[in-house]
Amino acid sequence: MNQSPVSRREWLKQTLIHSLGVAAASQLQIDSTFAAPSKPPVILLRSGWQTVNIGDIGHSPGILKLLEVYAPEFEIILWPNSVDRGVEPMLQKRFPKLKIVKGRLGRNGKLDSKELEQAFDQADFFVHGSGPSVVSRRELAFWKKQTGKPYGIYGVTVSEINPELHELLSGADFIFTRETHSLKNLKEAKVTSAYQDFAPDATFAIDLTDDAKATAFQQKHQLEPGSYLCAVPRLRYTPYYKIHKSNRWTKEKIAEVDAVNLQYQEQDHAKLRAAIIEWVRTSGQKAVVCPEMTYQTEIIHPLVIDPLPADVKSKVVAHDEYWLPDEAGSLYRDATAVVSMECHSPIIACAFGTPGLYVRQPTDTIKGQMWYDIGLKDWTFEIDEVNQRQIAERVIQIYNNQAQADEKLKEVMQSIQQRQQNTMQILKQAVLKAHSS
Repeated sequence: MNQSPVSRREWLKQTLIHSLGVAAASQLQIDSTFAAPSKPPVILLRSGWQTVNIGDIGHSPGILKLLEVYAPEFEIILWPNSVDRGVEPMLQKRFPKLKIVKGRLGRNGKLDSKELEQAFDQADFFVHGSGPSVVSRRELAFWKKQTGKPYGIYGVTVSEINPELHELLSGADFIFTRETHSLKNLKEAKVTSAYQDFAPDATFAIDLTDDAKATAFQQKHQLEPGSYLCAVPRLRYTPYYKIHKSNRWTKEKIAEVDAVNLQYQEQDHAKLRAAIIEWVRTSGQKAVVCPEMTYQTEIIHPLVIDPLPADVKSKVVAHDEYWLPDEAGSLYRDATAVVSMECHSPIIACAFGTPGLYVRQPTDTIKGQMWYDIGLKDWTFEIDEVNQRQIAERVIQIYNNQAQADEKLKEVMQSIQQRQQNTMQILKQAVLKAHSS
């Protein structure tokens, strides 16, 4: 039987208590090394790459939660690339002490806002948050050149390393990659930063919820908390030329992306549909098809729901409006499981105690290695290497053995939290050292 939302929330509460206990222990260890400063250390956190993807949004509240737990006395200034679509008020509601600064590093090599200039003066340390790469390398290089103050990189994927990036990486106090392939890339490139290790994507620490919106959706579609599956579709390549008006893709690249997406969209989503069909017919429960990115609201019906057989389609619900990770967190928390062709929806699910299964496409980045690194190989599927039955059977296995799945996830999350504690301790020591110098 599925774990009820009440007990899942209790599980989360106990997890938080464990985290706080670990944080207290680490605090004692750190405070024995560094005297308490008269003024709080200040971190300038660069994160929030885009708002068209709840995964990209989720990086920021994830690392903010870790800093809240492990370095509560620090002052955090968030410098986001984008906080539109309601993201800014969502973050301010959850983190009322958070200061958010706006501004850009112009093409003229100067910061374009006084509040950003003040943040550069005030901050002791620059932290580059989780992302698909060192997304903000230009701004990080400017920080290094302009201030001479230290910096670190937390939870990123690192693929190709050119000389400029090599120099920037080597100058970091720490680099935590979000999977071990990136860590291997650092070592092969002979990056010489003081501390390098693996830290899963910061989204694993997310705790944002919007129970009001999720409950309204559940009631509207007669979804019983604890008794439904969530499924997330994805094209092989994100059609960014349709998403960002300023996109500079060539006609040739657009044609190539569209051709690959068209070639694989049916065979890929047939595998997702097979899991939904098996779920509905075996469990008798409903399924919800959800977006992780804005464009996916347009493919939910034609690629997933419309082709379903009639007996299944009547029990499948579309969440075909784009949402934020707080509402997704509430809906995923109350699900039996989440099966997703996107990477971050299962991460959010796992953060809330719900088994998350990742169906990975070969066009996705090496970030998928993270699922093997954290010990969830059995819940990871390389889409070209599995057939429809294999994914469907694993989903039903979780339904039939919910207690076993919950225990497996609990062990994985405890291991992740231990790693988060260790990496946050390194971060905290670096910041305190910078503040005291």
